[in-house]
Amino acid sequence: MSGTIDRVSLPPHHPLVDGRTSGSALVRAYSGDRPQSPPVWFMRQAGRSLPEYRESRAGVAMLDACLDPDLAAEITLQPVRRHGVDAAVFFSDIVVPLRLVGVDVEIVPGTGPVIASPVRTVDDVARLRDLGPLDAARVSPVAEGVARTVSRLGTTPLVGFAGAPFTLAAYLVEGGPSRDHLAARRLMHADPAAWAALMDWTAEITGAFVAAQVTAGASAAQLFDSWAGALTLADYTAHCAPASARVLAQAGALGVRTVHFGVGTGELLVAMRDAGADVMGVDYRVPLDEASARLGGRTPLQGNVDPALLAAPWEVLETHVRDVVRRGTAAPAHVVNLGHGVPPDTDPTVLTRLVQLVHSL
Repeated sequence: MSGTIDRVSLPPHHPLVDGRTSGSALVRAYSGDRPQSPPVWFMRQAGRSLPEYRESRAGVAMLDACLDPDLAAEITLQPVRRHGVDAAVFFSDIVVPLRLVGVDVEIVPGTGPVIASPVRTVDDVARLRDLGPLDAARVSPVAEGVARTVSRLGTTPLVGFAGAPFTLAAYLVEGGPSRDHLAARRLMHADPAAWAALMDWTAEITGAFVAAQVTAGASAAQLFDSWAGALTLADYTAHCAPASARVLAQAGALGVRTVHFGVGTGELLVAMRDAGADVMGVDYRVPLDEASARLGGRTPLQGNVDPALLAAPWEVLETHVRDVVRRGTAAPAHVVNLGHGVPPDTDPTVLTRLVQLVHSL
């Protein structure tokens, strides 16, 4: 974990600078402190599990919702009001930066993000560069959405959201969701120059996307490498970690703590932390005490309630949550979260009850 954060790069009205969130349980835990009870929030807490979300999104396409500042702010605030979580996470999607620079991408219901023209060659990457940078004008709907959210959150911190460069690259190469990301891994080795150019570009736009959220008021930033679990440690370290390191360094230089999370990345925990993250998110596959041991016992952790257990009888879920919190004491600090996102069919009252349980521990 990095040392004392220098916040001189943030504007004076930023909630970390004016004190609104600097002493919050989440920011303290992300900094290696241990509040009286663990802070808790949930990945995908703003979404389809909430009836108010479904009402807000009625007739509005996903990416259009993400780029409507008022709607994105409202959706971000909904789980804070309902569950009493210790942080909001900005409502967005991994492929939003691609849409902002002009990539033809749509989120197809039941499928996920679909790229009209997959990227497979150096020339394809050059065409991405021809789209121009993710500048302030292009990212303004997101920055405005963050600012409107923060103005209504008070002392509750907002976590900025972005997909890691590898995950963005995987979508671009595959053209959509994939089980094994074979095309991306093939390009990585068959045409390393094209791959390096693609990772450079995705790092550039991801860094700009995160920086815009932080400058607009986010008190922390989380990088989601959703598909990094498809990689070997050697491939991740050589071909992907440097790009993520650029993004994490850019966010850290602005004065916020950073979280790095991946799915199925237990074998990559140390490499992902060493890319520059202050906090490691751990999915449900690796117990937190084991994760802390792998990380040398010096890294704050976030996680890792199994999302499947949200549908189990309460006594089963409660026992599991207590065990997660107990194992989290092996780390310098612990933020309770899920080991992946909230399933769409989750009963919202279970999440509210889970928050109350964690705050009582």
